[in-house]
Amino acid sequence: MEKREIIRLLQTKGEERTQLLKRSREVKDQSVGNKVYFRGLIEFSNICSKDCLYCGIRNSNTNVVRYEATDNEILEACQFAWENSFASVVLQSGEISSPAFIKRVDNLLKKIKQLSNNELGITLSCGEQSRETYLRWFESGAHRFLLRIESSNPDLYYKIHPKNSNHLFEKRLESLQFLKETGYQVGTGVMIGLPFQTYEDLANDLLFLKKIDIDMCGMGPYIEHENTPLYQHRHLLMPKQERFDLALNMIAVLRLLMPDINIAAATALQAIDAAGREKALVVGANIIMPNLTPVNYREEYQLYEDKPCLDEDKELCRNCLEARIEMSGSEIGYGEWGDSLHFRRRIKR
Repeated sequence: MEKREIIRLLQTKGEERTQLLKRSREVKDQSVGNKVYFRGLIEFSNICSKDCLYCGIRNSNTNVVRYEATDNEILEACQFAWENSFASVVLQSGEISSPAFIKRVDNLLKKIKQLSNNELGITLSCGEQSRETYLRWFESGAHRFLLRIESSNPDLYYKIHPKNSNHLFEKRLESLQFLKETGYQVGTGVMIGLPFQTYEDLANDLLFLKKIDIDMCGMGPYIEHENTPLYQHRHLLMPKQERFDLALNMIAVLRLLMPDINIAAATALQAIDAAGREKALVVGANIIMPNLTPVNYREEYQLYEDKPCLDEDKELCRNCLEARIEMSGSEIGYGEWGDSLHFRRRIKR
């Protein structure tokens, strides 16, 4: 697909859009099947060294109560995931690269592998680190890593990040390369509907994902947060429903571009549409992340406003998602890691 064609598809409406979404579902079923895989999400810390201009847990936001879940709380959530056949968990945090943080994550990985008899798959989403840190965590049991680029356009990147040595676009790209060289299944993603963003930017984002040959993707609509600098530009935003529709178009086109990758149904979709995640599954996504973060911490891990499921315990969240997946016409791959088919093929090349 050329960029001009991608732009046309992202803007499509009506019957042509219906056909796009139908085709992406067909490609998904043909390429990765009808199964949806769980990734139990544990947001274990909202302490962050970064000051991204869109993020509710940015370092400069003094309205956030900072927290770190205890090892026992994290391991209890992992135990729940293992006993309920989720097969995989995601450990997510703010971006910290201190020796103490690196060691703590390393120890947690070993403990998770031990408690689950090496059966739980582990995805990390802990930001930019050194090549040595990525390797250390990989050797201790992590095998997937999500590091979102947010925008592949450097000019737009610096409209949503401070332009300083702690937020370098080149460092983000370098980190993604380190992850691939280390042996991870590599995931990244972008925000959709940002201020200053164009359809050409989004088309270039999709082509960027294909060019760097990712194995998995997590992307969703941008939702503003009032305690961020980017909030002052909210008058430039398209309505939330349009951002939602555009996000589904992005998922559909990415499924056509990269048929065998894993695509997550982002929680941000549900912040706009109560059935948002199911709709993403229908048009091409095949990963969903039940929130296993202890309930007492969830309100303080709001990267954007109106985040759903803040008061649902683990059982309720699981039951809710089971029903949602059934409504989408998919089945749950219980007990299966659901590794990226693209990754398996990539490492054989």
